[in-house]
Amino acid sequence: MEDAAVRWNETYPDRPIDFKAETLGYDDLHNNLMISLQTGTGAPDIVDIEISMYANFITGEEDSIPLVPLNDVIEPDKDNLIMGRFDNYANHGNYYGVDYHVGATCLMYNKEIFEEAGVDINSIVTWDDFKEAGKTIREKTGKYIMACETTEHWTYYPMITEQKSDFFDPATGEVTLDNQVNIDTLQWLLDGIEEDIFCEMPGGFCHSEEWYAYMNEGNVAAIGIPLWYLNRFTDYMPDLKGKMAVRTLPVWEEGGANSAGLGGTGTSVTNQAKDVQLAKDFLYFSKISREGAIKTWTELGFDPIRKDVYDDPEMTAPNRFTEYFGDDIYQVMNDTSAAISALSTSNPLYPEALTRVQKTVMFNVLSDKSQTPEEALKQAADELRAMQ
Repeated sequence: MEDAAVRWNETYPDRPIDFKAETLGYDDLHNNLMISLQTGTGAPDIVDIEISMYANFITGEEDSIPLVPLNDVIEPDKDNLIMGRFDNYANHGNYYGVDYHVGATCLMYNKEIFEEAGVDINSIVTWDDFKEAGKTIREKTGKYIMACETTEHWTYYPMITEQKSDFFDPATGEVTLDNQVNIDTLQWLLDGIEEDIFCEMPGGFCHSEEWYAYMNEGNVAAIGIPLWYLNRFTDYMPDLKGKMAVRTLPVWEEGGANSAGLGGTGTSVTNQAKDVQLAKDFLYFSKISREGAIKTWTELGFDPIRKDVYDDPEMTAPNRFTEYFGDDIYQVMNDTSAAISALSTSNPLYPEALTRVQKTVMFNVLSDKSQTPEEALKQAADELRAMQ
């Protein structure tokens, strides 16, 4: 965003921006922002709101939402945008946030482990194929094909989203956390752990130092994770450079979705902005425009929210991510764009649901084993229904 402000001022010297950025921790940011918006003073002109907290800021009647609709800078480019990512930040027919990336979930895999086991990655089409490959890898190398998070949702959530499931029904708002797809998928992960094909992720989640070290040592063959995780490998797992590659996720049935758009941060304009139109125009320039979308790749290593930039020379130029993973990244971006759909993030209880999945369901089922998948999901779902 700081780079975009410099480019903006060079491009539009008659409409200069004095850009001052401040970074806060997750809780401080969202708590301080909520207080500022509720009291009507102290909010920034533009703000990043994490997707798991976004519902808290767009719940209620349309005239009570303290963020500015962005339809006029989004809809003219709609045909070139991956709209599932914009739907995550929408309510009342209005778009309130612009993401940095698609967050297409893919399979990042260790080529050396697959080669040692004699498993061709292209032979893996379905998740059942994946589990069979895991048996071979465990037998031939003593390593695991996958580690499962026990205090986060990144292992589990893409798998249910691929099957068009979620925590809530997007049309009715009904709690669906304990539906059969979700139960069966969690059971599938638990079975993999009990069969000694999958392991519990060291540290409990994919951003722990323990996990980075374990993966970096070559103990796990693959991780299903959004493309924004590329820079975790380059930054925290240097020993795997040149050993890793990227491909689409396995599917649950042939012809099914091969990805899910997960994670995200919706950049929004608050109703306290001093110049709303200037803020919206800058948001378009920095993130929605062709140049802005390309910069999210070249600056951040994120898959852009525009479909019409993937063949741009700037996109395909070598960089630290292609040096680490190879050029297949671009094909994966293209091959997953059609699979990206909206999540139930605009449901007022989405933050509560996510917290329960992360901190209770995953741990109780996959680590502590104190509940079955059905018991844990039903308990969490009933707690959410009691809040509605």
